[in-house]
Amino acid sequence: MQQEQIILGIDPGTAVMGFGIISVKGPKIELITIHELILKKLDSHEIKLKKIFDRTLSLIDEFHPDEVALEAPFFGKNVQSMLKLGRAQGVAMAASLARDIPITEYSPKKVKMAITGNGNASKEQVAGMLKNLLQLKEFPTKYLDASDGLAVAVCHCFNAKSHRSDKSYSSWESFISQNQNRLK
Repeated sequence: MQQEQIILGIDPGTAVMGFGIISVKGPKIELITIHELILKKLDSHEIKLKKIFDRTLSLIDEFHPDEVALEAPFFGKNVQSMLKLGRAQGVAMAASLARDIPITEYSPKKVKMAITGNGNASKEQVAGMLKNLLQLKEFPTKYLDASDGLAVAVCHCFNAKSHRSDKSYSSWESFISQNQNRLK
């Protein structure tokens, strides 16, 4: 019997933190939950960080993930924005480590590449592919930050599977040819 693995994916942000949780059992990936923590209305950066920490802990305590995958902040020209995103990511990391949950970081390009085969895909393209990959009739959220969090979890699943099975994909076509069961 194959063991179930729970993965929490987080797209940290100081305006919106998106997250998605999946269950992986063999080749089957199922959505457990997807949502967002809206932080825009809070004035204090410190209070936003506390909310991110508390929400991450509550997700871990409720869903008991085996691993946490985080989207790394992308390099931007605005140093203040980078600093704030880095803090948001660090707080989510600290919450995960406080519960002894292993964490892995993925760049936004790597997440988009894993989900769509295109490192420059739009948020809408990522959400559309996730809907197909997870065989969802409707995407359960209108917020694209939540789908980014879910994409990080699925990206981690794909990367963990490729490391476990020593599969390598030289292109999107090779991925598709080796994973026909995911396309149904």
